Amino acid sequence: MKTPVRVNQIYLECTRADITARKWDQLMEGATHANKRAINAIVRAELAELAEALCLFDKPLKDLSWYNPYNYFKTNRHLVLVHSSIEYFLRFN
Repeated sequence: MKTPVRVNQIYLECTRADITARKWDQLMEGATHANKRAINAIVRAELAELAEALCLFDKPLKDLSWYNPYNYFKTNRHLVLVHSSIEYFLRFN
């Protein structure tokens, strides 16, 4: 499954800090690597408050000699944005 570039609806369901290890395992079941740029673009377009909080609107962090080294993931129900070692589970339709 490719990382979707368009979604009908997306919302932040939870973060890793909000759930138990068992729930995290359930949400990550079947997860595969996803395209960071595509997920960042979706978050910037659809979840502006989250993008602002995570500084996704700022100048690319690589230009500032720092970058987000974490992999992003996708499942059948979620896009998983990983920032500062915290998974953000974005539920989409």
